[in-house]
Amino acid sequence: MTEIQELKPIAVSELCTEVKEMLGDGQRLVQISCTKTRGILELSYSFDKNGKFKSLRLEVPLQNAELPSISGIYFCAFLYENEIHDLFGVKFANLVLDFKGSFYRTSIPSAFNLQTDKQNTDLLTKTDELEK
Repeated sequence: MTEIQELKPIAVSELCTEVKEMLGDGQRLVQISCTKTRGILELSYSFDKNGKFKSLRLEVPLQNAELPSISGIYFCAFLYENEIHDLFGVKFANLVLDFKGSFYRTSIPSAFNLQTDKQNTDLLTKTDELEK
């Protein structure tokens, strides 16, 4: 038996309203994920209540992406948002606990953002040359 999992596409402007509704319904925040696809970044906010999984999905541009933080609604979101900031370069407005880019120590800023792929290749090539 396969459980139905609801996936709701939303606009960035709807994020906080939708998340507040999840909290009001007694949903717990399970995770926030980010991935690069089709020239954009896709974020999924997943929630659970009584074993029923629901996700909100939105898209943002690769460059200069900014979202409102939901850490004022679900405090634990600050962990996901700092991680997404450091690995993908997405800025979160009004984060309750902002590590300002130091949540992860990476040699390449926004290491998982498509726009950095050429930079990553160049850096890896330079690193390989230094090790020889």
